[in-house]
Amino acid sequence: MDIKQDILWRVYLSFLGMVVLGVIILGKIFIIQHIQGNYWRSMADSLQERYVTMDAERGTIYSDDGEMLSTSVPFFDIHLDMMADGLRADQGKLFRENVDSLSIGLAELFRDHSASWYRAFLWKAYRSRERYLLFKKDVDLKTYQQLQQLPLFRMGRYRSGMIAEMHEKRINPYGLLANRTIGLWRPNAPNVGLEATYDSVLRGKDGRQLVRKVAAGTYAPVDGYTLEPENGKDIVTTIDVYIQDIAEQALYQMLDSVQGQYGTCVVMEVKTGQIKAIANLGRQPDGSYWEDYNYALMNTEPGSIFKLATLISVLEDHLVTPQTRVNLYRGELKFGNRTVYDAEKHNETWVTITRALDLSSNVGFSQLAYLYKDHPMKFIRHLQALRLDRQTGIDLIGEQQPLIKTPQSRTWSATTLPWMGFGYEVLVSPLQMLTLYNAVANDGWMMKPYLVKSIEEYGTPVQTFAPEKVEKICSDTVLHQVQQMLRTVVTDGTARKPFQGAPYPVAGKTGTALVADGRAGYSNKVYQSSFVGYFPADDPQYSCIVVVRSQPHPRIYYGADVAAPVFRKIADQLYALHQEPNATPRMPEPRVDSIRWGVRTLSTRARLLTANWPAVPVYVLDKQTTTSGGDKPADDQMPDLTGVGLRDAVRLLENKGLKVYFTGTGRVVKQSLPAGTPIRPGQQIQLILN
Repeated sequence: MDIKQDILWRVYLSFLGMVVLGVIILGKIFIIQHIQGNYWRSMADSLQERYVTMDAERGTIYSDDGEMLSTSVPFFDIHLDMMADGLRADQGKLFRENVDSLSIGLAELFRDHSASWYRAFLWKAYRSRERYLLFKKDVDLKTYQQLQQLPLFRMGRYRSGMIAEMHEKRINPYGLLANRTIGLWRPNAPNVGLEATYDSVLRGKDGRQLVRKVAAGTYAPVDGYTLEPENGKDIVTTIDVYIQDIAEQALYQMLDSVQGQYGTCVVMEVKTGQIKAIANLGRQPDGSYWEDYNYALMNTEPGSIFKLATLISVLEDHLVTPQTRVNLYRGELKFGNRTVYDAEKHNETWVTITRALDLSSNVGFSQLAYLYKDHPMKFIRHLQALRLDRQTGIDLIGEQQPLIKTPQSRTWSATTLPWMGFGYEVLVSPLQMLTLYNAVANDGWMMKPYLVKSIEEYGTPVQTFAPEKVEKICSDTVLHQVQQMLRTVVTDGTARKPFQGAPYPVAGKTGTALVADGRAGYSNKVYQSSFVGYFPADDPQYSCIVVVRSQPHPRIYYGADVAAPVFRKIADQLYALHQEPNATPRMPEPRVDSIRWGVRTLSTRARLLTANWPAVPVYVLDKQTTTSGGDKPADDQMPDLTGVGLRDAVRLLENKGLKVYFTGTGRVVKQSLPAGTPIRPGQQIQLILN
C-alpha cells in the first residue's frame, strides 16, 4: 500500500468517526430535548424556581360588645430591587435625582443611621445590581405607610424597586383579660382556649407564590403565578369586656389579700347560658397572678355547694320536706370509723332541712344522702339526671370529665354515700356547679354554656349559635322550694354577712372544702372557698360562681369570707349599671405590652392601626385577597360598608383594586363612594369610622 492510499484511508476513517460521533451527539440532543426534555426542564426549574407558602390572614376574636380580644397585626419585610425598570431607565436618572432626598427621609424615619450612611448604602446596592436585597425587617404598619410617602418609594414598586412582604403577629390587645380562655395563637406551638378550639375557622387556607432565584439564597416573586390565600373567619364571643374586667379585678383583689394559690370566677347570663366573663388567676413564683390555667374547667371536690344536688334528690323522692327536722348532733357525727364535722362550730341539734342548709351542715346532709343506703344507685341516678356525671359541652377545649362514683367503683366504701351528700368523694368543675345553679335561676331549665355567638366573614355572620336548653332539672314544686331555701342562705344563713345591705336579693350557697394538696394530702389544711348563686333573686339576670384555693394553713378560708365578697363586688357593679342603663361603664384599657412599638392605649384593630396617624393609604402593593360565599355586590360596584369593621372593609376593597383612606376608629359610618356606584381598579375611597 503506497503512502497516498494510506493517508486517504486514515482521512476516510477519521471522517467516518466524526460522522458517527456527530450522529451520536445529534441523537443525544434529540433524546434530551424531546424524550427527556420535561424531566430536565423540571429539574432546572426546581433549582431556579419554587413555590413558597403565603400565610392566610388569621381571623379576629371579638367580644360581645365589639372589642377585639385577639387579633393579628401586620408587619412588613422591605426588600430592594435595584434592577427595577424605573431605576435603570435613562441611565438611572430617577435614582440619581431622588437618592439624596430619600436618604434624608430614611434617616429621619428610622433614626438608626445618618443620611450619608443611607446614601452610601443605596449607591452600593445600585452599583451591585442587587435584585432582592433585604433592607428592613419587621416594619410596623405605621412606619410602612410613612415609608410609602418618601421620595422615590412613593412611585410604586416597579419604578422605585421597593418590595414589601407582609406577615402578621398575633396579639391580645387586653393582655391578661380572659387570656387563658381566649388563648394566644403561636405557629408550631401548643395553643389553648378559643384560639385552639376554633383554629380551623380562624386560620383560613394558605396560598402559594412562585418565586425565582435571583442570587445565592435569594428569591423574588414571579408575577402571575400566585394562588391567593383564603383568609380566616372572625368569631364573636359572648364575653363582655366590662364584666370580664370587674370579675378579674374583684378576684385579683381577694387573691392578693389572702395570698391564695389560685382562683376562678365565671359569670353566666341566666336565660341564655352565655358566658359573660371567665377569670382564672394563678399565683406565680414571684407572688404575682397570671391566667396560667383554666381552673373553671378543672375538677375538684366541690364541698358544700354540692348540697343543692343532694337537696333536689331527697325533695324529688319525697323523702323530706323543707320543714322536716334532722339532728345535727352539735356538728359532729360518726359513720363507722370516720367522723363528719360541720365547718363552723355550733350547738344545734334538731333543726329543719332549711335551717341545716342555712348552717351548711355537713352532718345534716350526710344523713340526707344516707337515706339512700339501701338503694345507693337511686341517689346516683339523680346526680346523673342533673348531668353531674358528664361534661357541660362548652365550646372550649380542656373541660375535664367529672367523677361520680357508683357502688361498682373500685374506691366505693361504706362512707362514700354520706360523704357525697356534702360534696366529697365526687369530682366536678366550677362550671358544672354554675350550670346547675343557673338552671334553678332559669325556672328549672338547664342551659348549655357557650362562648361563641357567631362566626363572621367580612362582617357578615355565616354561622350563628343560639341558646340551647338541655333539660328540666326537677319538678316545679321542688324548684320553688330550693329557690326559697337558697334565698334564706343569704338572708339568714352562712352568706348573711357579705350581703348585708345589698339593694337587690341574692340566692346562693357558700362552700368551704378541705382539699388534698398533692402528696401532702389533707394534712396541709388547704381549703377551697366557694360561693355560687344568682341575682337579682326575684328576676335573675346573672348567675356567678367564685372559687378560691388557699395556701396551706390559711388565716381566712370560709366561703362567706373569701368567695362571697368577690361575688358581691361583681353583683354590685352590674346592678348599678342595670339601674342606670344609659350610664357609660368604665372600660378597661387595652394592654399591648408585648408589641415593640410603644402604643399602650388601644381598643379595636382600627385603633391599633390608626391612633394619631394621618389619613394615608393602608393597601399593600400587589396584595389581593379572595372572597367567597354569600350574596356580594358585583365586582364593578361599590358595596355598602356601613357597620363593617375596618379590617374587613379594607380587605374587601383591596380585593376590588381600590386605594383606601380612612379617618377615625371602630366601624364604618360613612363612605365617599355610595353603595352601588360603579368602581374601577386604582380608584380612591375615603372611609369615616365611628
